[in-house]
Amino acid sequence: MTENKADTKRLLSYVRRAVDDYSMIEDGDKIAVGVSGGKDSLTLLTALHGLSKFYPKHFEVRAISIDMGLPDMDFSPISALCSELGIEYTVIKTEISKIIFDVRKESNPCSLCAKMRRGALHNAAVELGCGKVALGHHFDDVTDTFMLNLFYEGRIGTFSPVTFLSRTGITVIRPLIYMPEKDIKYYVSRAGLPVVKSTCPADKNTERETVHLLLSDLDRKHKGLRYRIFGAIQRGGIDGFRETESRMRGIRAYDESSNSDAGDETARN
Repeated sequence: MTENKADTKRLLSYVRRAVDDYSMIEDGDKIAVGVSGGKDSLTLLTALHGLSKFYPKHFEVRAISIDMGLPDMDFSPISALCSELGIEYTVIKTEISKIIFDVRKESNPCSLCAKMRRGALHNAAVELGCGKVALGHHFDDVTDTFMLNLFYEGRIGTFSPVTFLSRTGITVIRPLIYMPEKDIKYYVSRAGLPVVKSTCPADKNTERETVHLLLSDLDRKHKGLRYRIFGAIQRGGIDGFRETESRMRGIRAYDESSNSDAGDETARN
């Protein structure tokens, strides 16, 4: 991993604002980061590790990967990163892939797969003594999920910044909700994080990906569209979101970067 102070400062700025705005972390927390090996979860892991060094509320970070039993999945680069950062790392082996694709032969596997992975992750967190689980959903995911629910289910909603799960006693937090995907891609490329490509046969072939590409195309044509959708979610108080000063700073930063950094878009992606 290659650390650049300016890149790290920008990452931690996004994360700390979200953590503060929604009181995601309390003193003494043990937080399990769900690490799939993708860019989002690796960015979140490094962000929380960096935040733990100076945040006024002391907390610990652990990393958990759910091994679904997919062929050729190699978690060793994640293990090496965790060793470098001094983070305890656990891989939970499951037969999720076999159940989804071989036993049930699901034609639309993503929903059930996600549910099973969440269950395995939450159970592992409880066993490791972690009261919170951090997931790598980012700014684009908030708006994508909102439109996905609207298009395919006819309902208004998205995931929440903070969710308490009474059955397990786990609290799920999403510290990347203010960070656009393009900034995550930029950070990952600059930091040289060891992204592990998914070997899932359904990867990138989902309704979510369809909505993501549609919104991304519309956002290029109508600058700031995602931020306006995000702002509507906040103003509507949908699923725990609320208006904050961070929203206004985010819109201004986006407008400025759209004009001054337009030529850097290809490099960041």
